[in-house]
Amino acid sequence: MDLFHTKSGLSLGFTKSSIADDPISLQMDTTFRFSVSPVPLQLFEEKDDGHRENRVESDEEIRIWGQSMCVKRQRDPKPLPNPCKRFAPDPGLDQRRAAVRSWGNQRLQEADPELSEIMGKEKQRQFLGIELIASENFVCRAVMEALGSHLTNKYSEGMPGARYYTGNHFIDQIESLCQDRALTAFNLDSDKWGVNVQPYSCTSANFAVYTALLLPGDRMMGLDSPSGGHMSHGWYMPSGKKVSAASIFFESFPYKVNPQTGFIDYNKLEEKALDYRPKILICGGSSYPREWDYARFRQIADRCGAVLMCDMAHISGLVAAKECASPFDYCDIVTSTTHKSLRGPRGGIIFYRRGAKSRKQGMCLSNGDCTDQLDFEEKINFAVHASLQGGPHNNHIAALAIALKQVTTPEYKAYMQQVKKNAQALASALLKRKCKLVTGGTDNHLLLWDLTTLGLTGACSKSQIWFIYVLC
Repeated sequence: MDLFHTKSGLSLGFTKSSIADDPISLQMDTTFRFSVSPVPLQLFEEKDDGHRENRVESDEEIRIWGQSMCVKRQRDPKPLPNPCKRFAPDPGLDQRRAAVRSWGNQRLQEADPELSEIMGKEKQRQFLGIELIASENFVCRAVMEALGSHLTNKYSEGMPGARYYTGNHFIDQIESLCQDRALTAFNLDSDKWGVNVQPYSCTSANFAVYTALLLPGDRMMGLDSPSGGHMSHGWYMPSGKKVSAASIFFESFPYKVNPQTGFIDYNKLEEKALDYRPKILICGGSSYPREWDYARFRQIADRCGAVLMCDMAHISGLVAAKECASPFDYCDIVTSTTHKSLRGPRGGIIFYRRGAKSRKQGMCLSNGDCTDQLDFEEKINFAVHASLQGGPHNNHIAALAIALKQVTTPEYKAYMQQVKKNAQALASALLKRKCKLVTGGTDNHLLLWDLTTLGLTGACSKSQIWFIYVLC
């Protein structure tokens, strides 16, 4: 049967009106007749009744444009090869697998002997030398095991219960546990305080607070870095060069210690704050050996309408052990490192008040509508992720959870008490030898030795700057 050689009466005709805007009309003559013998439709294969060999199959040939077409697919008379042979494994596959396993299971000394040797020397230096740097500490074995664990493999952007990726239900449990332990370590009520344990460092934590509560160009005030503050509090050099990102994106104006006594001059601080009107007032520093008068800071912050923030990076371990005054009684936000006196992994942490506002201030506690509820939590969490950071370091969070658990033990309190005794003993010994100490002593874990009486100003040969801290 040739479909294209069959005669029919089908015809098409086009007529067009003489008026240009009239449409073209189409006429069709449907006198086409095409007779085909009926073929039954089969949806299932007919059952074999035992007489299949007697069945005669006659496929009607169809021709299109003179070419013969077959309705049924021609079967390949050649038998298929053995599937086992078709999918036989590559003879070199096992060898490659063994090589990968060998590479992945090598210990550091085998995988990189050069780096292993350098690390071994650094370990010896730490254990055989005298460490007098208050920013450092020695972590326990359990913290190091968590830091070097499989948790470093998992990517978990977001907060517990709201991750970007699947497979984070155990990661959520770890971070939630760390948050609970952080609040317990500092004896905080979860209805009044929240915590973010994801910051990579205290500098990152501080900048997250600024990003959450300030607009570019807004004002902050912190202790001047040469007076014992920290660069992340908005420090810039006397020449006007802005050093930290806080001073680049925001306006900062420092307060200072009394140059004769070394103590913070709270009267001048209040006078400056009332004139400058910062939106965030920062207490806490990196090298201040005395207690902080948080109650006085609270009064000043209320008078100038500022959020009161404390950076307790150096003294957080003493605060947890109740061996120094706590900033949580007066401050709105508290940040800290986790690797100094807390003896945890290197990282940062942010505590923030939640719930109803407990104080009447001259301005909103954060940018936005002035309501009777604090809104630090949402803004700070969003500033940490996704404004400033990506996925948290899960191995660090697990290690921090271990350190925070140890903080609540009697052994840790005894350790912090001994640290203070050691610092005071060292201060007493230096004073007996006519050494000049800034503020004349120490209330915490560090002390400052004034070397200007020896002709040293901090700028040594080859422009090297030396800072003296003590962690006993």
